[in-house]
Amino acid sequence: MVRGGGMRGKDEKIGIEAFGSAGSSKIPRANRRRKNRGMPPPATFDIDTLPGSSNLTAFEAAAVIRRTPGALEQWRRNPSHPLKWRYVDGRPLYRVDAVRDYLAKCDKTTKMPQPHNAHGDGRGARP
Repeated sequence: MVRGGGMRGKDEKIGIEAFGSAGSSKIPRANRRRKNRGMPPPATFDIDTLPGSSNLTAFEAAAVIRRTPGALEQWRRNPSHPLKWRYVDGRPLYRVDAVRDYLAKCDKTTKMPQPHNAHGDGRGARP
């Protein structure tokens, strides 16, 4: 013999309200939009053909530089970073000539990586 149904009615009512009934303003966790933190695909345009005064979004600049948009976001926290940007309507934009300058500086300062055991004079590591 079952009496009163116990707590089942309360649990069902609470479970329904937790997933977004008319009175609930919370969005279920599965429906939230997340940022794509991965590497964007290569740029579909040639940066050398664009005028220097045109602007690139953070996603487009990341595609050209081949870094993640999150890396550019961290670089913007450092005001002395060599890649320059400006905010327009609250969004960061990168001038094409600033991206070209950054890439040119990277080409000049990049050194060829040496193997871990290299001495610099061509000798191998000692056993």
